[in-house]
Amino acid sequence: MVYPDAEEYIQTRLLQQRIATTVADIRRDPKAHPLRTGLLKAEILPYQLDGIAFAAGAGRAVLADDMGLGKTLQGIGVAELLAREADIRKVLIVCPASVKAQWRSEILRFSERNCQIVLGSAVQRAAQYENECFFTICNYEQVLRDILAIERAKWDLIVLDEGQRIKNWAAKTSQIIKGLRSPFALVLTGTPLENRLDDLFSIVEFIDDRRLGPAFRFFHRHRVTDENGKVLGYKDLDELREQLKPVLLRRTRSAVVKDLPPRTTEVVRIAPTDEQASNDVAQMQIVSSIVRKKYISEMDLLRLQKALLLARMSADSTFLVDKRAPGFSSKLERLEELLEELAAEEGRKIVLFSEWTTMLTLIEQQLKRLKLDYVRLDGSVPQKKRQLLVHQFQRDPTCRAFLATNAGSTGLNLQAANTVINIDLPWNPAVLEQRIARAHRMGQKNPVQVYLLVTEDTIEEKLLATLSAKHDLALAALDMESDVREVALTSGIDELKQRLEVLLGAKAHAPLDETERQRQQQEAERLVRRSRVAEAGGQLLAAAFQFLGEMIPQREPTNGATQMAKEFQARFNECLERDEQGRPRLTVTLPNETALENLTRSLAALLG
Repeated sequence: MVYPDAEEYIQTRLLQQRIATTVADIRRDPKAHPLRTGLLKAEILPYQLDGIAFAAGAGRAVLADDMGLGKTLQGIGVAELLAREADIRKVLIVCPASVKAQWRSEILRFSERNCQIVLGSAVQRAAQYENECFFTICNYEQVLRDILAIERAKWDLIVLDEGQRIKNWAAKTSQIIKGLRSPFALVLTGTPLENRLDDLFSIVEFIDDRRLGPAFRFFHRHRVTDENGKVLGYKDLDELREQLKPVLLRRTRSAVVKDLPPRTTEVVRIAPTDEQASNDVAQMQIVSSIVRKKYISEMDLLRLQKALLLARMSADSTFLVDKRAPGFSSKLERLEELLEELAAEEGRKIVLFSEWTTMLTLIEQQLKRLKLDYVRLDGSVPQKKRQLLVHQFQRDPTCRAFLATNAGSTGLNLQAANTVINIDLPWNPAVLEQRIARAHRMGQKNPVQVYLLVTEDTIEEKLLATLSAKHDLALAALDMESDVREVALTSGIDELKQRLEVLLGAKAHAPLDETERQRQQQEAERLVRRSRVAEAGGQLLAAAFQFLGEMIPQREPTNGATQMAKEFQARFNECLERDEQGRPRLTVTLPNETALENLTRSLAALLG
């Protein structure tokens, strides 16, 4: 007797053997392989074709590339390759509701396959899963409601987009999703885990519930706990990487940055109004009083959340806090100036992100004053209308701005934009990268200018320092080249306290934006060059006077000449400084630019 799951496994392995030769040929040299132009209706980048081949060869895989590196295209490519090599005919795509239309648009753009978006009442949806289309697209919430209808259909490939939706391995949604059956499976996620290995375990369990073993054994093997069972960290990550290597592929943005257009980041610092500064001080005093407590209660956490929220909102505008018009906001004043400057440049298309819809409404008033056409997408916009707004921004040259909240921007491809303005800084550093990746992504043909608007001397400036937070666990578990075996895990409250201490003024390393890094590098080079020129000039001047001394007939110095020389030296000593090596340094001020021109002309004549 062969159990159904064993039979499914055997069939999958047989199919994998059939396509192993093709996959090996692709991965040997993806850059030169004809499928780069022959698989889809667009040229595929080498690393994308390699990802497609990896997933098809694994049969059931996790593609964990960074945001904006073309995971949707690779998902479509995997389905197309499996259709050719394994004769699959029915693919279910499960994704967030906000990107269902985006998936259909990408499918029609890159392939010849037809697709069905699941919509309507329960009765209508049930019939739609039985369609004859190659692709069927539904969202996670529909899987919970339509599970019986989904299970009746025979799926060859199931694709989970934004697969971190099932990272909570004990949640009902995760359990139902992981109960779906198909010979092939693909999980697409840019964030398979952040702070807990539990997240990764749950995602891998969907594609292969035997690979990491039962949960209790996996956690016992990799968790480091104290005598009370509290998780202190994770161990044996090298073993975990080896287990994941056949089924998980991750490429970072830095690894493929040569294939992306350049990105420049500029931090725009803005002095607050007195009202904004006063609000910030009041809220941060509340935060400070709570952080100093040895024990933080649930009520303290609620007060803490509210104080941090009000401080961040006030950094945008006091109107967000008290709803008293017109509100005080130096940021809005600077933003209007910036928008006016950018609008004057031909071809500028701008995406503006804010966490708060009220702030978007205030910005809308500015855009109207500047007579700039725009579209706005936030959580209140119905799913059916979202893709229409994206198309309008992408295709209409007169539509210059795209306003969005974090909630409304999930999964958007906005390659038409060449400018991203972050009105406020998100609490989570990953969200900032996700915003920017809406424009700075595969398919973008132009350089992308990123602005971070930061209100000085408020929580925002301190929040900028925390954007350097590195997810050591994610890097250690996912980077196959990593040599890290163990990671210490700070408790949630301790980590919160550490981060709040930074917000309250503790020093933390803040990442320099690329523009600032280049400026500092150029400044350092300028100072080194200036030092060398000064040193060489001193040597030249000393040699010139020695030469003149040799040319002038030598005579015994008179008492008057000796005295004059001593007075000259005394006057010069008053003007001298000493460098680090104790050498005398003399700075000379020329009377005007003409003197400099005469000097350089004379030097050129001597050297010529």
